[in-house]
Amino acid sequence: MPAKWGYRTRRGAVVCVFDITDRVQHMFWRYLEEGHPATRAAQTNGDGRPGGNARPGGEHADAIEDLYLHNDAMVGRIREQLREGDMLVVLSDHGFTSFRRGVNLNAWLRDEGYDVHAVYVDLGQPCEDREAILEKAHTQGVVSARIVDAQEELCRDFAFPVLQWQARYEGPYLLGTSIARPLISKVCLGVAREVGANAYVHGATGKGNDQVRFELGAYALKPGVKVIAPWREWDLLSRQKLLDYAELHGIPVEMKKGKKSPYSMDANLMHISYEGGILEDPWAEPEEAMWRWSVSPENAPNKATYLELTYERGDITAINGEAMSPATVMTYLNKVAGENGIGRLDIVENRYVGMKSRGCYETPAGTVMLKAHRAIESLTLDREVAHLKDELMPRYAKLIYNGYWWAPERVMLQKMIDESQTTVNGKVRVKLYKGSVSVVGRASETDSLFDESIATFEDDAGAYDQKDAEGFIKLNALRLKIAGKAKRKF
Repeated sequence: MPAKWGYRTRRGAVVCVFDITDRVQHMFWRYLEEGHPATRAAQTNGDGRPGGNARPGGEHADAIEDLYLHNDAMVGRIREQLREGDMLVVLSDHGFTSFRRGVNLNAWLRDEGYDVHAVYVDLGQPCEDREAILEKAHTQGVVSARIVDAQEELCRDFAFPVLQWQARYEGPYLLGTSIARPLISKVCLGVAREVGANAYVHGATGKGNDQVRFELGAYALKPGVKVIAPWREWDLLSRQKLLDYAELHGIPVEMKKGKKSPYSMDANLMHISYEGGILEDPWAEPEEAMWRWSVSPENAPNKATYLELTYERGDITAINGEAMSPATVMTYLNKVAGENGIGRLDIVENRYVGMKSRGCYETPAGTVMLKAHRAIESLTLDREVAHLKDELMPRYAKLIYNGYWWAPERVMLQKMIDESQTTVNGKVRVKLYKGSVSVVGRASETDSLFDESIATFEDDAGAYDQKDAEGFIKLNALRLKIAGKAKRKF
C-alpha cells in the first residue's frame, strides 16, 4: 500500500478490497439487459408511455462505467508505488448478471379478481424504506395501502409477557418470530373490518411454521374469514416459474443492496432470525458477515458496560433512571447489548409441521431481559410460585411457538402470570461483557422476600431456631427409612 496513503508495511502481501464495485453491480446490472422489466420501465418512463432512456441502463449504465474508471485509476495509483520485484494481482471474486427474486402477491391477487388492500405492519424491522414499499404497492394496482406502526404493541403486549414467563422453546429460543405473527394477523384483520374485506392473504410458504401462526390467529379473531395462501394455491412451484410470471406481468422485483443475501431473514424489535443458505448444513459455522445487530464477542469492547434496570409489575420501565416505553427499552437494549456481542444463538429446532430446521437468531435485548427478570423474581417471588412458573413455562412456550397465541389456554396462563407479577418490583444491575450477561445486583424496597436477619451466617439473634431442622429432616426421611427396612435396593 503506498506509504503516502498513511500505511506502512513490511514486504509481504497487501489486499485492497473495492467492495463498492460489488454493491453497484448487484444494484444496477439488471438495467443492462434487454427485455428486463426494470429496463423496460426505464425506457418508458416507468408508466408504459414511450420515452425515458433510449438504451438499456441509461444513467445506471453510465454509473457502472464511471465506477470502473474510478477503480482503474485507484489501481494506477497503487502501480505507481510498486517497488522492483513487486507483483500486482487484480481479480474479481465472481462475475455478474442481473439478480431477480420473488413475485408480487398483489399482482397475482388482482389477476384472480380480488380488490387488494395492502398492509405493512411496522414492528421495528430495520433497513426498509417504508414509503418505497407503499409506492410499489400502488404501482401494482392495490385499492389501498397503509403502514400501521405496531412497535409499542409488539413490545408491551407480546414481548414483555413472554419475557415475564422467561419463555423459551426447546431451551434457548426466545420466540421472536412466533410473537410477531399473531400481531400481524390482528392488525390486518382490523384493517379488513375497516375496509369491508372478507379475505386475509399471507405470503408464507407451505413448509414452515408461519402459515400456521398466521392462520390460527386469523380464525381465532375472525372465524368466518377466508384465508388465501398463494404458495399453496398457485402452480408457481419453482424459482424459474416465479421469474417467468414476473417477467410476463412486468412486475419489478426487489433487489437487496450489496451481495445477494443467502439467508431467509425475519426482523422485528425482538429479534432477527436467519435460515437457509449455508445454514441448511447443521455442521457449517455461520458467516460473521451474516450478523446484523451484534459484534462478535471477540471484537466486543474490553471494558464492561453496566446497566440498572427498573421493574414495575414485572416490566422494565426505566434504564439507568430514565423512564422508557416498552419499544424504547428494547431498542436501547438491542443497541447496547449488541455492541457488547450479546444475543447470538445457533440451534436446530423442531418445527410444528414436523421437520427439523436449523436457524440462527440475534436477540440482544431479550437475552439481557431474560437474565435480569429472573434476578428480580428471585428476590420477590414466593418459592412455590417461582417453581410453578418453571414447570409451566415449556407448555406456554410451545403454545406460542405453534401459533396458539389467541387460544384460551394461553390467555388463561397469561392471567396467572399477570397475578404473579404484581410483586415483581425493584431494580437489577447487570454487567455486559464480551457476549455475556451477568447479574451483579438486585434490590426491592417494597417486595423483597430476602430477610437478611434470617439468612445470615452470623448471629441471627434468635430469628431462626436451628433445632427446628432436626424434626423437619426426620419427617422427610421417614419414607426413606421405611423403604430401607423393606430392603429396597437402589
